[in-house]
Amino acid sequence: MRLRFFTFAVFGVVAAAAVAAEEAKKCTVPARECEQQIRQMLSGRRYLGAQLEETNPGLTVKSVVTDGPAEHADLRTGDRLMAVNGRSTMQATIRDFKQILSDAKQTGRLTIIVQRSGILRRIDVHLEPYTKTQIDKIVAQHLAQSHSMTATGPQQ
Repeated sequence: MRLRFFTFAVFGVVAAAAVAAEEAKKCTVPARECEQQIRQMLSGRRYLGAQLEETNPGLTVKSVVTDGPAEHADLRTGDRLMAVNGRSTMQATIRDFKQILSDAKQTGRLTIIVQRSGILRRIDVHLEPYTKTQIDKIVAQHLAQSHSMTATGPQQ
């Protein structure tokens, strides 16, 4: 079975930075500028707070962020997504799910039908904006992984 993972808490620059860090590459943008871009990108952006995996076919919840929107709505690790906002996800890919999230950007609401222990359940999730603390963690992680760091902070 082929699995692919996607985290719905981090997009754009941060996701690219994580891939770059894994490949032992460093971010080419100066640390201060990079930090500003990440903060601007994430400010006001809503997130689900769950990591999904393609289980071929379909999608399953791999993990749920503590105290995030998915956990508040009772989405759980192991839940198999059957439908989201009226669209079947039984054969969906991560790319399909990203499109559903994009389509829900205006309302910030997802109605998810999951299969849990053989029982279908409806879960209503309200996507929430990143908190300042979450953004600080994402920035710190990116700076540590993708920029030269000293005890006093990033090197320019």
